[in-house]
Amino acid sequence: MSFKLTYATMFNPPAEMHRRYEQALAELTAELGGRHHLYIDGEDRPAEDYETRVSPIDTSLVIGEFAAASSDDANAALYAAQAAWAGWRRTPAAERIAIMRRIADLLDENVYRLAAALTLETGKNRFEALGEAQETGDFFRVYADSFEQQGFDHRLPNDPLPDWNSTNRSVMKPYGAWVVIVPFNFPLALAGGPVAAALVTGNTVVLKGASHTPLAGRLLADCLHRAGLPAGVFNYLSGPGSRIGDALVDHPAAAGVTFTGSYEVGMRIARKMVGGRYPRPCIAEMGGKNPCIVTEHADLERAAIGIVRSAFGMGGQKCSALSRLYVQDSVADELIARIKQELGKLKIGDPRQLENWLGPVTTPQAYANYARCAQQLSESAEILHGGRQLGECGNGFYVEPLLAEASLDHPLWREEMFLPILLLARVDSLEQALELANDTDLGLTAGVYGSEREVDEFLDRIEAGVTYVNRPQGATTGAWPGYQCFGGWKGSGTTGVAIGSFYYLARYMREQSHTIVL
Repeated sequence: MSFKLTYATMFNPPAEMHRRYEQALAELTAELGGRHHLYIDGEDRPAEDYETRVSPIDTSLVIGEFAAASSDDANAALYAAQAAWAGWRRTPAAERIAIMRRIADLLDENVYRLAAALTLETGKNRFEALGEAQETGDFFRVYADSFEQQGFDHRLPNDPLPDWNSTNRSVMKPYGAWVVIVPFNFPLALAGGPVAAALVTGNTVVLKGASHTPLAGRLLADCLHRAGLPAGVFNYLSGPGSRIGDALVDHPAAAGVTFTGSYEVGMRIARKMVGGRYPRPCIAEMGGKNPCIVTEHADLERAAIGIVRSAFGMGGQKCSALSRLYVQDSVADELIARIKQELGKLKIGDPRQLENWLGPVTTPQAYANYARCAQQLSESAEILHGGRQLGECGNGFYVEPLLAEASLDHPLWREEMFLPILLLARVDSLEQALELANDTDLGLTAGVYGSEREVDEFLDRIEAGVTYVNRPQGATTGAWPGYQCFGGWKGSGTTGVAIGSFYYLARYMREQSHTIVL
């Protein structure tokens, strides 16, 4: 099929896309329940313990038994990566780039199978799942292109000294064995992106998959194995998050870490990496408490569509999800009515079915946390829509999108709930809205709907790494490798550099100056 998956093309896909997805879903479902090992030093490695994982769609559906890595397994994986590094970093760049493109091709060939796994593990609808699966392959292709184009080996001016034949160069070199730790919400793309960046720049990798979604990481490992990576260059661990994560971060062979997850865990890892005998690089992409501003000059129809997509898509389980909505008072009632109208159109249920836009939240912890937040809002805010857990949808973790108007001192304005919950407040002016939007320790994404003058002021003053203006596709969400870079300010990121940007690959290397006199 010549059809190319992107978030844009999936708005009006051909019937063939649905047929291939449903075929892959049926085939993968028939294979569920098996045992999945670790992948260390080019081989499957059995573990002492295994954990059974079930689907959030229907908890009677067993995804499989997945190896629970021990500290000994973490040790073996990192030493394998360290041993393989000498050969991998000396592998010609053209050869590493070719392998990255081969991985991208394999991911493309398996995109429907990967998407089916994401639906079953995370509860994403097919559009979200297919988008993530395709995005993962694009990361490998985009980073291969970027590394090839930039080169990272630059001739500098010669020394201004007579009678000396000297040359100066700036060369970027990889660090060594790199640890990648990923969250449950994008277990494939947020693994594939940093893995691709680390590998193409000459590092070796140990990937720690998310505890609740280990199948995606295991399928990624299978694709990398088939691409012909030398043994030890890539290793995959599944199992308990904090135990294995700490073992990897604390390990003397860990030369650098990329972590995606909560602010609290990311800051703890960053402090560990800067401590010790010398600082080691830490790329931590952390949380968001993302605002959207709607002024009296906004296109309210466009705003309502973008707000619903960003606040409630994938159950609000995105670090970029819209969480705080500031609306100019003169248009607040009309906007609320439009948002409620859009919410009324949404179908909630089994995401394997095409008609259902919103599936379950992914974890039992999220399901319980929704009940806590809904109860808190029912006691101290005005719930405008939603608030119920939906047991009638099936034996899974289904909840209603929740929209609430809350006072500005409500504690949930500052908590990253990671749920389909949106708080709304009325404001007098853009000035007040900007002050409220920036009043947070996090700064990942932000959006605005307003006039050209208001947009200019928003872009000049907003403290967020990713911004969206008058966008119906999503008020604060949506990015694609090669088109948008994605990274946070303040407590949302440790580097100030975005995923997919021109500057990203350099974070996986350190500079060495060469001055040579002949």
